[in-house]
Amino acid sequence: MGIVLNQSFKNTISTYIGFGIGAINTLFLYTNFLTDKYYGLVAFLLSAANIMMPFMAFGVHNAIIKFYSSFKSKNSINSFLTLMLFLPLAFIIPTFFIGYFAYDSIAGLLSSENTIVEHYVWYIFILAIAMAYFEIFFAWSKVQLQTVFGNVMKEIFHRVCIMILLIAVYMEWLSVHQFILALVGVYVSRMLIMKLYAYSIRFPRLKFENIKNISSILKYSSLMIVAGSVAMLILDIDKFMIGLMLPDIEQVAYYSVAIFIATVIAVPQRAMHQIMMPLTAKYLNENDITSLEDLYKRSSMSLLVISGFIFLLIILNINQLYEILPNEFTGGLFVVLIVSLAKLYDNSLGNNNAILFNSDYYKMVLLFGVLLAIMAIVLNAVFIPIYGIEGSAFATFLAVFIYNTIKIAFVKMKFNMQPFTLASLKIVVALIVLSIGFYFWEFPFHPIINIILKSAIIGVLYFGIIYKLNVSEDISSQIRKYLRLR
Repeated sequence: MGIVLNQSFKNTISTYIGFGIGAINTLFLYTNFLTDKYYGLVAFLLSAANIMMPFMAFGVHNAIIKFYSSFKSKNSINSFLTLMLFLPLAFIIPTFFIGYFAYDSIAGLLSSENTIVEHYVWYIFILAIAMAYFEIFFAWSKVQLQTVFGNVMKEIFHRVCIMILLIAVYMEWLSVHQFILALVGVYVSRMLIMKLYAYSIRFPRLKFENIKNISSILKYSSLMIVAGSVAMLILDIDKFMIGLMLPDIEQVAYYSVAIFIATVIAVPQRAMHQIMMPLTAKYLNENDITSLEDLYKRSSMSLLVISGFIFLLIILNINQLYEILPNEFTGGLFVVLIVSLAKLYDNSLGNNNAILFNSDYYKMVLLFGVLLAIMAIVLNAVFIPIYGIEGSAFATFLAVFIYNTIKIAFVKMKFNMQPFTLASLKIVVALIVLSIGFYFWEFPFHPIINIILKSAIIGVLYFGIIYKLNVSEDISSQIRKYLRLR
């Protein structure tokens, strides 16, 4: 776990910095510098681009990670990477022509409830391509076990740029339309910088030679389109469908704020995932099941401990946080609670996703994912008209809960391993006790001071309990290291 903890720690720091900047953007700058209508438009465009991204990438970013370590000679590696660079064009080029000739129909469909979307449909296409090739070049560096720079670009770069752009809007240096155009430019620039970094690690040597297992690679890439689409659908279909089904696109903005707060729980998983993916693929390719199981359990335990702490900070401070936000953005308490629970469960799976997507059983998992994506769409279609954004949050929770439960059962059945131990139960009990004990208790001070004081007390109690129970040797060793305990 040495390289995992080292790069995961650095990635966690950069991810939290990114989320901190994102929090300022999402909770304060967007809500005060843009109107609710245009904030909702930006959230809608980014969600639509995220949904399109797996198609534009053609599953290449997953295929690089799965198959790279199986090639040994320089020629075979170069031929493989050449294929990975050009394969996405098989989807991008036809999509461009379809968009060009059917623009009016597509724009009419996307803007049926909110006409403001009509003039920005091409932006979705460009954003999706930029996001797709960014992930491809990031995967290029991941297989060299270099994830820190890519994570900085993924989590910090675009958020800093967006902060600058929002300030420019406030200073009236940019109009809102120019801001959205510049936003697209930020994502394109991020992709180009990632490309230069990936090439600095391993410069591509174009080789158009036969690849021994090309049929397996193409089949896997094609199926990863479905897998990526399922993942993005579960993450972004709610915001996309809110924009389509509710007449006020401002609701997307209100929902996005609540979702962002809950999504902070996913930070440790995102950070650790960058290095766990190539390591998991390596263990599977070498059939090292012992190391794989050890990584599975330890990653689950570490993520449950860390994300559990973030869960406590969010749930126990949410009322104070909403006191300092504009009133119209404070109606998502249920959304924060229910999505936070889903994210906590998601984190507790450790490297489950990496095992499934890099094993020979990915086809069956994709079938489950497709069924659950359909279920998420149906549930959103049912609950959004009745309960609005709260209905969408509940639909997302159900989809994530069922999907994760199936994935745990499937890994247990095929690999005879599961991520949870008795220590996992101890952590859950500690989370329940602390949540009940501190939710209704506040200091009689300003909300920001309350949040700081309450978070400090919770942190000391929580990690004291975790250290005393010794549920995770990795976490306990880190506590001893930084507190200089023996």
